[in-house]
Amino acid sequence: MSSTEPDALLGPADIRDLAATLGVRPTKQRGQNFVIDANTVRRIVRTAEVRPDDVVVEVGPGLGSLTLALLEAADRVIAVEIDDVLAAALPATVNARMPERADRFALVHSDAMLVTELPGPAPTALVANLPYNVAVPVLLTMLERFPSIERTLVMVQSEVADRLAARPGNKVYGVPSVKANWYADVKRAGAIGRNVFWPAPNVDSGLVSLVRRTEPLATKASRAEVFAVVDAAFAQRRKTLRAALSGWAGSAPAAEAALVAAGISPQARGEALTVEEFAAIAEHKPEVSSR
Repeated sequence: MSSTEPDALLGPADIRDLAATLGVRPTKQRGQNFVIDANTVRRIVRTAEVRPDDVVVEVGPGLGSLTLALLEAADRVIAVEIDDVLAAALPATVNARMPERADRFALVHSDAMLVTELPGPAPTALVANLPYNVAVPVLLTMLERFPSIERTLVMVQSEVADRLAARPGNKVYGVPSVKANWYADVKRAGAIGRNVFWPAPNVDSGLVSLVRRTEPLATKASRAEVFAVVDAAFAQRRKTLRAALSGWAGSAPAAEAALVAAGISPQARGEALTVEEFAAIAEHKPEVSSR
């Protein structure tokens, strides 16, 4: 770990001064809420269990609050930033506040949804304060594209955190819950108040921990095949699976046959099923005869 001084991290005055110098005003369009509390970013790094040998990828570093805390603890940090002004300024902030760690930092100026490779060693951890409007797609995309990521900790809107960590039978259990569970063991890892952000959001935030499965889900179906069943089941979540999966299977009787073959009641609803059960249904998709 680096012997950085406590003042290397950004405080409220530092954040506002930096934003003013850059002419940056947080935008709702990109869901920008900058963390202004050094204790909070250190708590995030602790909760993420960042180790001295970790290569951490951070999505949406903003002005660099969390980036600097990660650099204190990890071997390397790769930050992915879409905003032109913020991306241009971040390396200078790292150089100014943590010069002895600057060679351990890399910036990727891109939309995280478009990133297919990262510089340097493969990432072992993902730690990020994700913009509310893209949190779930960014998280799932990163887990899919970078299988070397073993541990993830994301800060998201509290409602999104609840959805990601929900279990079958919970009223907020849905597509994000099942898809996240395809990759990892998911759980809530704490709450974050509004007053540690600038500007303060209108909602509370939550931390979500995802530890990647050591063994992939045991199924003959592909991820895309399983996710197609999940999407179909929750597109009409109030309907029974026999009805909800009729389009996916080709007809309601075909959906019923696939469900029975998978050992699932045709009268069940998607919110009651585990990811393993969705995979079992995917394995029994009827063959569509072509004329």
